[in-house]
Amino acid sequence: MAIKYTPDHEWLNVEGDTATVGITHHAQDALGDVVFVDLPEVGKTYAAKDVAGVVESVKAAADVYMPVTGEITEVNEALRADPALANTDPLGAGWFFKVKLSNTAELDALMDETSYSAFSANA
Repeated sequence: MAIKYTPDHEWLNVEGDTATVGITHHAQDALGDVVFVDLPEVGKTYAAKDVAGVVESVKAAADVYMPVTGEITEVNEALRADPALANTDPLGAGWFFKVKLSNTAELDALMDETSYSAFSANA
């Protein structure tokens, strides 16, 4: 299990050839109270950096980017029903979707926690 981060403030918890994806504490802090999420379609394949969803808050709307190439295997229906989970537990119950990785080498371009902490402190 390894957690990786993107410059767009998504996190991935990688287990084998599957990753669970969500937004970081930094992203949810910047957005404010999340009121709606648009999640990707299960079975659809996305390339890295494609828009895979949208998160809307009382302040703004933001795209959720696909951090790696792969196929959506599951979406968090609990998040769809209660978007505030993205604020209250962004790294746990507030996950967005799961993706079957097409190219694990893409993970090498992402940040570890130390690098992301330094990056987000300057964001």
